[in-house]
Amino acid sequence: MGKVGAGGGSPAGLSALLAGAGLLVLCAPGSCGGGSCCPPRHPSAAPRWAPTPGGLPHQGPRGRAPAAPLPQLGRPLFAVAPGDRALSLERAPGTGAPVAVAPRSGRKRRSGEDLEKAERGEGTSRSPRGVLRDRGQQEPGTPERDPDKATRFRLEELKLTSTTFALTGDSAHNQAMVHWSGHNSSVILILTKLYDYNLGSITESSLWRSTDYGTTYEKLNDKVGLKTILSYLYVCPTNKRKIMLLTDPEIESSLLISSDEGATYQKYRLNFYIQSLLFHPKQEDWILAYSQDQKLYSSAEFGRRWQLIQEAVVPNRFYWSVMGSNKEPDLIHLEARTVDGHSQYLTCRMQNCTEANRNKPFPGYIDPDSLIVQDDYVFVQLTSGGRPHYYVSYRRNAFAQMKLPKYALPKDMHVISTDENQVFAAVQEWNQNDTYNLYISDTRGVYFTLALENVQSSRGPEGNVMIDLYEVAGIKGMFLANKKTDNQVKTFITYNKGRDWRLLQAPDTDLRGDPVHCLLPYCSLHLHLKVSENPYTSGIIASRDTAPSIIVASGNIGSELSDSDISMFVSSDAGNTWRQIFEEEHSVLYLDQGGVLVAMKHTSLPIRHLWLSFDEGRSWSKYSFTSIPLFVDGVLGEPGEETLIMTVFGHFSHRSEWQLVKVDYKSIFDRRCAEEDYRPWQLHSQGEACIMGAKRIYKKRKSERKCMQGKYAGAMESEPCVCTEADFDCDYGYERHSNGQCLPAFWFNPSSLSKDCSLGQSYLNSTGYRKVVSNNCTDGVREQYTAKPQKCPGKAPRGLRIVTADGKLTAEQGHNVTLMVQLEEGDVQRTLIQVDFGDGIAVSYVNLSSMEDGIKHVYHNVGIFRVTVQVDNSLGSDSAVLYLHVTCPLEHVHLSLPFVTTKNKEVNATAVLWPSQVGTLTYVWWYGNNTEPLITLEGSIAFKFTSEGMNTITVQVSAGNAILQDTKTIAVYEEFRSLRLSFSPNLDDYNPDIPEWRRDVSRVIKKALVEATGVPAQHILVAVLPGLPTAAELFVLPHQDPTGENKRSAEDLEQISELLIHKLNQNSVHFELKPGVQVLVHAAHLTAAPLVDLTPTHSGSAMLMLLSVVFVGLAVFVIYKFKRKIPGINVYAQMQNEKEREMVSRVSHPESRPYVPQTELRRPGQLIDEKVESQLIGSISIVAENQSTKEIPTYVNV
Repeated sequence: MGKVGAGGGSPAGLSALLAGAGLLVLCAPGSCGGGSCCPPRHPSAAPRWAPTPGGLPHQGPRGRAPAAPLPQLGRPLFAVAPGDRALSLERAPGTGAPVAVAPRSGRKRRSGEDLEKAERGEGTSRSPRGVLRDRGQQEPGTPERDPDKATRFRLEELKLTSTTFALTGDSAHNQAMVHWSGHNSSVILILTKLYDYNLGSITESSLWRSTDYGTTYEKLNDKVGLKTILSYLYVCPTNKRKIMLLTDPEIESSLLISSDEGATYQKYRLNFYIQSLLFHPKQEDWILAYSQDQKLYSSAEFGRRWQLIQEAVVPNRFYWSVMGSNKEPDLIHLEARTVDGHSQYLTCRMQNCTEANRNKPFPGYIDPDSLIVQDDYVFVQLTSGGRPHYYVSYRRNAFAQMKLPKYALPKDMHVISTDENQVFAAVQEWNQNDTYNLYISDTRGVYFTLALENVQSSRGPEGNVMIDLYEVAGIKGMFLANKKTDNQVKTFITYNKGRDWRLLQAPDTDLRGDPVHCLLPYCSLHLHLKVSENPYTSGIIASRDTAPSIIVASGNIGSELSDSDISMFVSSDAGNTWRQIFEEEHSVLYLDQGGVLVAMKHTSLPIRHLWLSFDEGRSWSKYSFTSIPLFVDGVLGEPGEETLIMTVFGHFSHRSEWQLVKVDYKSIFDRRCAEEDYRPWQLHSQGEACIMGAKRIYKKRKSERKCMQGKYAGAMESEPCVCTEADFDCDYGYERHSNGQCLPAFWFNPSSLSKDCSLGQSYLNSTGYRKVVSNNCTDGVREQYTAKPQKCPGKAPRGLRIVTADGKLTAEQGHNVTLMVQLEEGDVQRTLIQVDFGDGIAVSYVNLSSMEDGIKHVYHNVGIFRVTVQVDNSLGSDSAVLYLHVTCPLEHVHLSLPFVTTKNKEVNATAVLWPSQVGTLTYVWWYGNNTEPLITLEGSIAFKFTSEGMNTITVQVSAGNAILQDTKTIAVYEEFRSLRLSFSPNLDDYNPDIPEWRRDVSRVIKKALVEATGVPAQHILVAVLPGLPTAAELFVLPHQDPTGENKRSAEDLEQISELLIHKLNQNSVHFELKPGVQVLVHAAHLTAAPLVDLTPTHSGSAMLMLLSVVFVGLAVFVIYKFKRKIPGINVYAQMQNEKEREMVSRVSHPESRPYVPQTELRRPGQLIDEKVESQLIGSISIVAENQSTKEIPTYVNV
């Protein structure tokens, strides 16, 4: 579904996905830099909404571990998404300096003095409209500021407890990968590397380990091998004690495995090069490895032993089974390429993936790079008729085509989410270019309804599509989206999975408490929803499952989203109200389950301060985390529930070692929170307490209490609400009108019954509404809006169609074609179906259910067949017709054409096919200087040339999806002479009868004639003819110089001909084929029509043969007596085609040239009769060689 799919990131999904995955990569913006910075990764390793590799895009399923180290960060300052505990760093090439982040376009870059003033809360500031003014200065005409609503900043500098450790000896290393086990573990692993940008490889590496939460580190190079260069670090997602290191494949292909959190390692050699890994979501020792040569391997021993699963696997299209949907935990889903380049969806068991044990859940081929296995769903794409079609399997049942509104006509689709038994998809419809429509499905993922139109999209650095959609963590059904309307991009929010959307209310006051005049809908708050390209960074919007009411994002206030005047905003009531917290972009981390917010400025300058908020962003205190300013490369928080330790990675100078600053926040708390420190908070949407059919009340720490929360308390209580119309969305085929009602779309017929509905059974009759999935409301209007079972009425068949399974109107001879019978209405259980295949075979079925998999039939002949289907029941009947073209593959085309012809005379050109019967064909002819082709349904045409010279003729033959062509060149003159040549018998011993040999020997014969006679080469053309015994045609051609003078007359041609015959009769023309093999050239006949070589297979009488010789002699006599040339072009091509077919040799077919038995082309008697008749007319006939599509005509230049 599209080349690449993506969207805004969801920290909620990210937290579930990467709970302790423990690996993150920072890299220089705009450059991969090789190594760990931009390796390929498996789509299952991607976070929700993250960009995935090509084909049908998707977001990663929950609980999957990263399959490979991560791609580059767009911003190397720092930051991990909530719940992620991994980091990778990179410095700029050549200098060892940390990568600086350029300011966003449209923003004024501030000096170091201004930045320091801003940290202290001094200097200038901006109004929401971007107007700079002195702090404390009020805009004229505005109301008094409200100090209580202003964000408060404590200017007194406080100090955090921190320690600093330098990775001595690694100052030149420009990349680092960090893993922090967390969850009551004090172990941190760091892999640093030196990536040489000139060599394009890693030249050094160091492995460091800390056992005291990062206070000190030990270098482990001696434990992994002093000469070993490490490239990647992997951690088992279900057992963080298991570590895997991958060596640089350019030096050796090995794995180093640890089962004690990296304290000791065992080395294992590999016989393949790993490109990516995929860990099993439950079994800690099960791993899939994808190699650089596109092979898939599996290991049940955490990489100690491997076995080959499948070759030719499509990159990133392999998946472990999903618990609950697959009975076998070791089942593997994969997309593999066949020998002819098609893609197939296969499944097999890890320990028994032989050819005999592989299953194909989807019949036939799928589009390349389109398989997605996610939660309870499997998606594939199949393009037919120029349109993509999308299929889904729910809980591994049979595939069904995904149903969008009839005229959506999608050209691209991205599966965004499959949470809570529902599919969220972004669809680019036929009339969209840079926007997508959001659709949401029923439980089975089959029927989709519109959720939001024209959502903004953009392209990532690698061309991947990014959808501006963000799922807020901790609150199900809550999304933010940037919608394009009237060429303006605005941010909308929904609390009920897209049933209703509204604009964001801007803050009442700015950073200082000055009023903000922003009236909906003309002015609102707009947020940037793009996450970082690195899926383990927080990006510019963040939320967290353990802090469901807090959202932090960057954006602006105004009529539309802008890349200038960007500020930071926070909502502490789930998006209902917002507060401005910073005037410049900051990265914000959640500590203590959201009880503490940590903000660090995006800047290319060294810093030593950060800001802390204990009251959900209302006030901020300034803390120093180091005594020496640090160029910050990254920040990593402690995994686990409390998250009170943070490590800052950076450098003191451009040439210094990596500095690891451990910051312990426990010292800022004096106690743990007690019950009296919390207050209840009710989730709501603009005062409406029923969200997704329930009232939910959470525990929140009182803002004035500075205590440590520890474990997340979650919701205090949840109470279902009474169902109202707001809990229901429009059902498939219905659209919401301005009055709020769901009415049928113009293309939808509500009275149409399911094809599975039979008399006596019942079906669900839609009311036009369906309950929002995961909505928990009860009673109320639920009964009124819920689809009701209804007895199936008896109905006559209607809307009968018969189509092929692949939607094509062609089938191949001798192969199965699957026909599908579709009935829009009718009692399918009491229906008689009769199918006539049009080839004398007919079948009958008693109901449609027995034909769900289609009707398979094999046609043994080529042609157009009229397939009819008749459906009858007690109430009526219906019929349908399909005209099916049965063809066989066209293997070979050659153009039958004379070598030389006369001006202004018709020439017949014939396309000879192999096999001769392939079905319906179209011929496209290009000849002469014509710029437009001639298109025919016949394989022969006649045409004239009005000027002398060399002319090219091309025929293209279209047979189904195949188009073959052949090209020939013909010489056109007012007159010429023809002479048949024969050779000494020894030449036949060396004649393989292939075009290349004939072409080369023709060149040698011409050279021998020129040397023996002195005739200029421009007057001679030699063509060795197909077949045995070896024969050739010699043409004597006129020639004029470039000035147009000195043109040869007929008498001149006759003299040249006599000279050639004289030399040939004296055995003066000979050539050496190879050392010791001399070949004599003889004049067989000077003739208007060269003699036919009748082989023994031609059964004709001796009298007829003698008669033909007499007639030929008579023709020669007439030519000699009256000194005239008889062109005879009209009969020329007919004789040419016959002679050509007769002379095809049995030796030719090993050279990919079809051997055509002579008996299949002409009866022997008929052939001789035609030859005699054509010679009586006196035509000059030149045999055209059977040329393959790529063959050059076997004649020498004129």
